[in-house]
Amino acid sequence: MNERDWGDDSAYDDAVRRAERATRFGWTAIATTTGTLGCALIAVIAFCAGAVLAFVYLWMAALAG
Repeated sequence: MNERDWGDDSAYDDAVRRAERATRFGWTAIATTTGTLGCALIAVIAFCAGAVLAFVYLWMAALAG
């Protein structure tokens, strides 16, 4: 009888392990990308809000002076 018998699932187990590792890597990449884009969006919103507030301040200062 050869080394691999009917109950040998080592190739299947290895494939499952590799698939789980690839899935974990994929979800980590998705989460990292989403987090980075979220932080960039917050930074852009904060910059735009600051620009609007600065414009309103300068406009009010020009009207008062």
